[in-house]
Amino acid sequence: MSTSTTTSSTAPSGAPGLNWARNHRYAARTLHRPETLEQLREVVAGARRVRALGTRHCFNDVADSPGDLVSLEALPAPVEVDGAAGSVRVGAGTTCGALAQRLHEQGWALRTMASLPHISVAGAVATATHGSGDRTRCLAADVRALELVGADGELRRLERGQEGFAGSVVALGALGVVTALELDVVPTYRVRQDVYSGLSFEALTANFDAVTSAAYSVSVYTTWVGQDTAQVWLKTRLSDSAEAPAELFGARPATEALHPLPEVDVRNATEQLGVPGPWHERLPHFRYGFQPSNGEELQVEHLVPREHALGAVAALRELGPSLAPLLHMCEVRTVAADDLWLSSAYERDAVAFHFTFKQRQREVLDALVHVEEALAPFAPRPHWGKLFVTDAATLAARYPRFADARALVARHDPGAKFANAFTDRIGLTG
Repeated sequence: MSTSTTTSSTAPSGAPGLNWARNHRYAARTLHRPETLEQLREVVAGARRVRALGTRHCFNDVADSPGDLVSLEALPAPVEVDGAAGSVRVGAGTTCGALAQRLHEQGWALRTMASLPHISVAGAVATATHGSGDRTRCLAADVRALELVGADGELRRLERGQEGFAGSVVALGALGVVTALELDVVPTYRVRQDVYSGLSFEALTANFDAVTSAAYSVSVYTTWVGQDTAQVWLKTRLSDSAEAPAELFGARPATEALHPLPEVDVRNATEQLGVPGPWHERLPHFRYGFQPSNGEELQVEHLVPREHALGAVAALRELGPSLAPLLHMCEVRTVAADDLWLSSAYERDAVAFHFTFKQRQREVLDALVHVEEALAPFAPRPHWGKLFVTDAATLAARYPRFADARALVARHDPGAKFANAFTDRIGLTG
């Protein structure tokens, strides 16, 4: 499809092109790169259909548009800390890694970070992207205010506690183009990271709660075949404990640094072996200055209520042999409940099953039918930015406030300016 670039920026970008995983080509006709808020408002007001494009780390078409796309990377990117309020105001296009560095320099921190610090703050928030931890909610739960350009080109501000706020934070871009967010922050802290090998499935299922609570953030990696899991990553806040366990239910600490995907250069992974470091250099799995994860991959993630964790583990182990030819690795981690209507952890503590598949999309989509059927008894909710095949009726049944979210979108965007094929397909618009 031919594309063009507007005159709203002095830095034309050409065609929207492909996403990071190269499994989706954006269908939008035009990619805008406004350099000022006024230019952005003009673009949005003048477009018939428009969506914001972040750092392209979604594996589906959630960020695409049948009309125009707008990138925020040329806009000013404020990072303004209010220590008295315990908050930071940040430009929506800022990456989580850049925000983290600025916060740490000023003595502040986020409670959580996603595995990839390369993604934009607004993209992470809009899709309820999360890190891991029994008591740690997704990043969106720490949003206290957001600013966005609506369908009429006007800038409005929404604050925590206002009507509709809980439906506006994780909104999949369907309410407008978010320009800035205010997040809760905490004093900076240090983390050590230790990796363990040899945790058996028997030990994991017998001690699931103890394993996931063994550190501030815990990730269990598995291919779902064999008797043992592959790795367990413990990220320990030094304010909680200065030491990592000598063994973890039979698993032993690694004596050399490891990457979650054995075939990938370990230099891409954040530092391990118990060496303390700043929170933002340990909570993500991948270093900000290096290639994230594998690159030749497709990602899938489903979250089930915590009380169904062991049932889901058993179901996926049954599928293990059929998934193995397509699977790089699967990460199991926990997320605390929040009150955001379209969050995958809405009103329930959750266990996330995050699959990194090989880049064989047709086969992966076929396999997802079986994955979702196996998890169906446990009412899984998908990560909005990853691949899934769940239909609209099923999704609506699994999100108690889905109808309210749909009504909120219809009220604020009656002309469906921010709708796209994705929002229509899941039943949020259309």
